[in-house]
Amino acid sequence: MSLSNPFIVGSGLPVPPPLWPRAIPTARIETDADALRIAQDLAVHLKQNAAAREQSNVFPLEELDLYSTSGLWGITVPRSHGGAGVSYSTLGKVVQTIAAADGALAQIAQNHWAAVAVITSCGTDSQKEELFGLILEGKRCGNAFSERGNKTLTDLKTQLVREGEHVIITGKKYYCTGALAADLVPIVAVDDQGVAWLAIADRDTQGLTVLNDWSAFGQRQTGSGTVLLENVRVPLTRVLPAWKAYLPENPRPDSAISQFIQASIDGGIAQGALEDTISFVKTRTRAWIDSHQDHAYEDPYTRHILGGLFARLSACRALLDVAGQTIDTAVARPTPTSVAAAQIATAEAKIFTTELALDATNKLFELAGTAATDTRYNLDRYWRNARTHTLHDPVRWKYAIVGDYYLNGTFPPLHAWS
Repeated sequence: MSLSNPFIVGSGLPVPPPLWPRAIPTARIETDADALRIAQDLAVHLKQNAAAREQSNVFPLEELDLYSTSGLWGITVPRSHGGAGVSYSTLGKVVQTIAAADGALAQIAQNHWAAVAVITSCGTDSQKEELFGLILEGKRCGNAFSERGNKTLTDLKTQLVREGEHVIITGKKYYCTGALAADLVPIVAVDDQGVAWLAIADRDTQGLTVLNDWSAFGQRQTGSGTVLLENVRVPLTRVLPAWKAYLPENPRPDSAISQFIQASIDGGIAQGALEDTISFVKTRTRAWIDSHQDHAYEDPYTRHILGGLFARLSACRALLDVAGQTIDTAVARPTPTSVAAAQIATAEAKIFTTELALDATNKLFELAGTAATDTRYNLDRYWRNARTHTLHDPVRWKYAIVGDYYLNGTFPPLHAWS
């Protein structure tokens, strides 16, 4: 494989925009039940070659096309604009299902759904009509949010300047999951007052360059690298007041939605690891000599540990369902109280999914044994993916905001990581 191929993970090369229209038209999903069924069918296909795909070190564009044309990326578009408007509990199940098959593919869609949430909460009617229409046609959103080297995550340097009927954006972004294969790139930039806006640029806009320089040891095929912005022109009709979602007196549940999807990914990675643990223990692992059993799956200590892990997985699913229901309430009736409740329910779920993802992906090797470390199985991808993805934001702060909420009635901070 040539090192000049821009789709090689970590090549550092600029990547061309994806082809449009897709070779296969994007399906339109209409119900929650259809979304769950399609996700299950797709996950079976994606898992078949997941281990080899990750080892190939190439961005999974073919699988991503299959995922996005399935219609799943449009399921949170409101019914009033032609989408399925599924519940967030359903979205959580969809994300978990895909993440159990392939954690990286599941994460690529995360910022797309987060963008849909911002459009829903902050867009004008005309913006919703245009952008939701494009999304239902199959256009994918990536992201150009975070930056490296700043004092904090919210200390942004990317500038937005108005010029006639456009804004001009200059800056450099990193951790840009989804931008590599996006059709639309939502860019967070600040004006001269330091207020953050979301400008949604076409991927082929002049001055917008995506580099495939993501080099982490986990979630390798997310393509979460650099976006360069050199005098990028975005029409005012594509600029949304994202700051409105975080007004203390009138917040929207955008932060809870973003965190909820992250927690669902971690729950899915844990599920995938446990499924492969079961498979390996039942087919390859030898019984320990002192167990006096013929098969590893008869070992009482193995059964005890797996029983605990699966019980925690069920708890994670239940907490994610509660969080999804609480988010639905906040979307329908956004108030400081309902938004805070959604943030807290999501934080509780994220605590459990983070810790289970790390524990389950580690226990895989303890229970499956030394044979499981053979690189041909590539089972270490589960731990690498869990360890990398759970660093999105520190779960220790989730404990803090949950405790402060119940002890002192303090609402969580209003930003995208809370």
